[in-house]
Amino acid sequence: MQIPGNIDPVTVPRAASVREDGRAELVGLTKDQIRAELEHAGLDPRGAKLRAKQIWHWIYNRGVSDFSAMTDIAKAQHGWLAERFAISRPTVVEAQVSTDGTRKWLLRSDDGQDFEMVFIPDADRGTLCVSSQVGCTLNCRFCHTGTMRLVRNLTPAEIVGQVMLARDSLGEWPSGEDGRMLTNIVMMGMGEPLYNFEAVRDALKIVMDGDGLALSKRRITLSTSGVVPMMERAGREIGVNLAVSLHAVTKEVRDEIVPINRKYGLEELLQACADYPGANNARRITFEYVMLKDKNDSDDDARELVRLIRKYKLPAKVNLIPFNPWPGAAYECSDPDRIRRFSEIVFAGGISAPVRTPRGRDIDAACGQLKTSSERKTRAELDRLAEEKQAALG
Repeated sequence: MQIPGNIDPVTVPRAASVREDGRAELVGLTKDQIRAELEHAGLDPRGAKLRAKQIWHWIYNRGVSDFSAMTDIAKAQHGWLAERFAISRPTVVEAQVSTDGTRKWLLRSDDGQDFEMVFIPDADRGTLCVSSQVGCTLNCRFCHTGTMRLVRNLTPAEIVGQVMLARDSLGEWPSGEDGRMLTNIVMMGMGEPLYNFEAVRDALKIVMDGDGLALSKRRITLSTSGVVPMMERAGREIGVNLAVSLHAVTKEVRDEIVPINRKYGLEELLQACADYPGANNARRITFEYVMLKDKNDSDDDARELVRLIRKYKLPAKVNLIPFNPWPGAAYECSDPDRIRRFSEIVFAGGISAPVRTPRGRDIDAACGQLKTSSERKTRAELDRLAEEKQAALG
């Protein structure tokens, strides 16, 4: 089973990504990077600084993707900009809506890679589940995404583009209007965010920028399976809420279901949580705990969870997640009574442990179910071809 390697902590300056049509993508760039691109294309420094400020406003405050709609830029310059630059979104391959209102999009990048995002509406909030990679390298046994190979990291443009596309779909431009549906972001989609740190950081800085998409860092949560060397840096350089995919309280079980535990063990992970910058009772760390029948759901497991959180003096809450089955999964969901008992024990220990209501199960949008339909179709086709070959030989 593949175990992730070391993280290179060196940040490499990022140039604008160039599309097949030769244009530079402006989504995902900072104001300074947009200005530099405009200067490189021939604008004088003063003009580039002004245009960068105007373009930034139109992209992130107004949701505009066509230079011709930028009314404070001279019409004569619209064509010049359109020839050299792009303001794009990921392509929507498929959009689905669950009976409970959850929405899932299958998205495609310029180079033909597919990934997914999910929007979960509630009475008082709307949460967008954003992907950071195409596929995943962690191979968590209960997670459908973990059965995919890792294809590549998503770029800042593709990460920010998910948020912008959701705003498009929900009709939420200009970005600063009150009463919008999209209020929270969780980096809990496909992939491990801390294995794509720089792109995730750069994208979230644009999302949090008061002149950008203007979403407060208190409304953004980054979820990690436990990439310990990057956690302190994430708290320092991004500063959003932290969620940790814990899912077990013993080395034996966590080694099995979250294989990164073999590299960064429970004690090391929990100490990194204790050291996470900014964590306090007002900004608690969330431990995600998927409930697997006869695997991690006993009374003793619940008591050990309480003991560990107390030992490391963690300001924490626990999200108990009923396992969302998928074809070929090695586990079953814990019985409702068992989940309720587990929750009661943790609550009795003074730690909040609500049971998450599964959302979007009918469209494979629930926690742990994300896996692009394009890959499912491809594998289905391979299975069909294998069956035909076997029939021909038999």
